[in-house]
Amino acid sequence: MIRNTTKKQKLGWVLLILYLILLVYLMFFAESFGRSPEARDEYAYNLELFKEIRRFYIYREQLGMKAFFLNIFGNVIGFMPGGFFLPVVSRRSRRWYNTVLLCFCLSLSIETVQLIWKVGSFDVDDLFLNTLGGLIGYICYRIVHTIRI
Repeated sequence: MIRNTTKKQKLGWVLLILYLILLVYLMFFAESFGRSPEARDEYAYNLELFKEIRRFYIYREQLGMKAFFLNIFGNVIGFMPGGFFLPVVSRRSRRWYNTVLLCFCLSLSIETVQLIWKVGSFDVDDLFLNTLGGLIGYICYRIVHTIRI
């Protein structure tokens, strides 16, 4: 498998692995995102779509614009590299629905681990925003691929 890969794919694998390591760190270990042991006592989850997005929008003045942008755009931007690099490293991911499905499964895995380990919070809004980020990353890949050809 490694012998049949191009230099572009090898670089894509390296960047994808580095991205996944950074993603795991931010989702499970970064204290600046509330991943400290004390935060586990206040664990919460959300199973209602758009509930947290709506709450962050309505109370954006009280929460601060930084918290609003970090929650909404951070979840989207955080998964854009996945949507971009998956088609680079895998021919199957060159179809948009495979990339979006893989990004959804990765996001669901992260949210499930957060639910089980009580780190962060399980939030269906995060699933939606992360999957949207994967789709936008795929669109960026298609744009770059079209320009390159």
